[in-house]
Order: sequence, then structure tokens, then C-alpha cells
Amino acid sequence: MQRTAVHQVMQCYPRIYFACHTRHVQDPKTRRVLSAHQASILDHLDEREPIALNYLAKHMGVTLSTMSLNMERLVRKGYVRRTRDPRDRRRLQLLLTTAGLRLREASTVLDPQRVSAMLAELGADELRKGLEGLALLAEAANRRMARQASRKRGTRVRE
Repeated sequence: MQRTAVHQVMQCYPRIYFACHTRHVQDPKTRRVLSAHQASILDHLDEREPIALNYLAKHMGVTLSTMSLNMERLVRKGYVRRTRDPRDRRRLQLLLTTAGLRLREASTVLDPQRVSAMLAELGADELRKGLEGLALLAEAANRRMARQASRKRGTRVRE
């Protein structure tokens, strides 16, 4: 049963994601459009704690030159601020600007209009059942993440 359930989730989720994922992110203030990849870069940045350009490139699995090109675009658009590391002036550090924070908060993985169109394909009973099933899966995901976090902290979560 478990293998069948795993197989079904593995088959169904990518179809839902492909049908509904956001392909571009639009700045709610300027209406400027960023690619999903550029928006994912913003997801890795913070407005207070800088991150090194080379670390970010390695973390995201791209070359330093690719990350530099993307970062240049994000800096020009005002979403990212570059600073020099005070301990090593050769190293660049990246911070999210107020505009970058606004864009990051406005972006979502799934496009609400695409989700709405997908849900409109269902009858009332199908919709209810689908949402109940989705809520159960989300709750299981929450429990799983809580267990993983507690293991990292060395504490236990009640089951």
C-alpha cells in the first residue's frame, strides 16, 4: 500500500506543479517581471545578514560567473545591494533591499489564477475531497518537518 501511495504522489504532484507553477514573478509596485530563477535567488537572501556571492553560487549549483550575471541584473533593478566583506575586501556580500523584500514577499510558487482554473475543473464533491486530501498531506508534511527540526536540535516531538 505504501509503495502504491508513494508512486501515486510522485505521479500526481509534478502534473499539478507543472499546470500551476509561477513562471515569472511580478513586482507589485513597479510591475517589473523577474524570472522564477531570479526570484529563487531572492529567496536565499536576507535584508540583515549578508551572504557571500561565491557561497550562494555554490549553494544554488551554478558557476560563479552565472551567479554574477544574475546578481548584476538584480542589483541594477534595485532588488539586491552588494557590499564588500569588512574582513576580506576581495569578497562580495549580498543583501536584500527593501524592494527585493517586497518582491520576495509577493512571489508564490503557485499562480493563484492557474490554481483557480484547475479547481474549476472539479465538481463540488470532488473539490471537497481533493481539498481534504491535500490538507491531510500538508499536515503530514508539517509533522515530518517538525520531527526533522527536533532531531537537529536534539529534542523529541510527541507523535
